[in-house]
Amino acid sequence: MRMLYGELSSWWPVFSPPEAHEERAALFAEILKKACEPELVLELGCGGGSVAWHLKKRFTMHLTDISPEMLREAARLNPGCVRYQADMRDVRLNRIYDAVLLGDAVMYMRTEEDLRKAMASAYAHLRPGGAALFAPDATEETFLERTEQGGGELDGREGRYMAWFRDPDPTDGVYDVDFAILLREGGGQVRCVHDHHECGVFPRASWLRWLGEAGFEAERIAHHSEMFLGRRG
Repeated sequence: MRMLYGELSSWWPVFSPPEAHEERAALFAEILKKACEPELVLELGCGGGSVAWHLKKRFTMHLTDISPEMLREAARLNPGCVRYQADMRDVRLNRIYDAVLLGDAVMYMRTEEDLRKAMASAYAHLRPGGAALFAPDATEETFLERTEQGGGELDGREGRYMAWFRDPDPTDGVYDVDFAILLREGGGQVRCVHDHHECGVFPRASWLRWLGEAGFEAERIAHHSEMFLGRRG
């Protein structure tokens, strides 16, 4: 388990507060409303729950995440939402939803097999006429090597990070993200943490083909970031 989703999970309100996700959540809501007018929505890979914090104002949200620590953060923000600890690759909740959302957590599907399993999980939870929205950070066509930085302060805790996105081998379908993280609590000493992540990145055509093979009527939604919508007929 990556440190940001385990022992450092309590720092998510500092690094990624709900207000930082308002625009993205509004876009997800608009797309889903247009696709299928959902009432009950399942989010696979909810992380700290910042996107759900906005979406629960419009839909009834059920949340899953593989990390129990991140699920606790999601519960803190969204105490009224039903939550399940589960892996998006094999989760089966034995209930049906109007819509399924897979946000940037879908980037941790590092192989074709993993991503196909996540697509199958989304399909298995949808009613006929429902829709699944997949929102990866990048496709093979849009990935850029870069750095990003952020952080903030909350309740006597201060944190800053720099994320370095690299693709040492553009042919293997995987890229690296290395986080350099500085943390300080209660005005004490600053400590530095390094956290390494590996993410999957696939061509647009593969996304659309695999969604179709999973049973979806698939389309690409071009925005400032790419998304893929799958409708269950």
